[in-house]
Amino acid sequence: MSSAGLLPLEDLALARGTVDRVTKRRTDKDWIDRAWKDPRNRVLVVSSGQALVREVGDRVELVLIPPEQAPSGTRFLLGQDEDEVVYFGVSGELPGDSEPGVRTASLREVGALLSDRDAGLLTHAVALANWHATHTHCPIDGTPTVPDPGGHSARCPADGTEHFPRTDPAVIMLVTDPDDRCLLARNAAWPGRRVSILAGFVDPGESAEQAVIREVAEETGITVTNVRYLGSQPWPMPQSLMLGFRADAPAGQEIAVDHDELAEARWYSRGDLLASVEARELGLPPPVSIARRIIEAWYGGPLPAPPR
Repeated sequence: MSSAGLLPLEDLALARGTVDRVTKRRTDKDWIDRAWKDPRNRVLVVSSGQALVREVGDRVELVLIPPEQAPSGTRFLLGQDEDEVVYFGVSGELPGDSEPGVRTASLREVGALLSDRDAGLLTHAVALANWHATHTHCPIDGTPTVPDPGGHSARCPADGTEHFPRTDPAVIMLVTDPDDRCLLARNAAWPGRRVSILAGFVDPGESAEQAVIREVAEETGITVTNVRYLGSQPWPMPQSLMLGFRADAPAGQEIAVDHDELAEARWYSRGDLLASVEARELGLPPPVSIARRIIEAWYGGPLPAPPR
């Protein structure tokens, strides 16, 4: 089995959504105020990256409430669906979860289990909530900022400057050798059994492809060529956009791990990887991650769930 023709990734867990973000409405205070007063519309409350979810059989769905039941907190417009239901997010105290089957959950935990609509709503809400929680003052003069009506930017009342949510681009890449073995590594901070593909942030003034080559060389001493794009997924924990790539490692290179970030790295054939996972010698990234999808695309199908 060869992965040379690995296709671009589709249906990534956190790159889904069915709600129109209605960007032209974000600064329309009158429209937003009317929408907030309409009991048909729905609010998703998030707190510290978590929201309330309801377990219905083998499905998980978000608990959405009418605006009148929403707690106080920073409010942001998430969008409008085909039925003209408007969705808001609020960063505030979560409502009670006394209803049977309702519990708190993080995006990392349930992102892959949600419907397209709910996955998009929660990813969007967590990203905005994280930004508002960490960018409360003007970076120019330190004045507390005021969110715009839709919550997608903030204004400094002292100097009038506008500030927008930050997204940090990061590359994540599957490296293969001439035998089509993949390079997996264990971060020094991870539990002993977990491995993943390599990743790193894009430097200022650097292209994503340049970042792939640099990060692989810095972390493992491997020089790669033929860098090609696979797909992207937001990862708002707290503010990244993961850009997925493939890259080839020419033969004859030795792995030299940078022990500042990585504890170890090695090549795995498909058989090696499956045997190690089934023996619980290795843990893989969770299904919600683009890393897991890239590994499984190379492998040719689903791999067993990571050990707990």
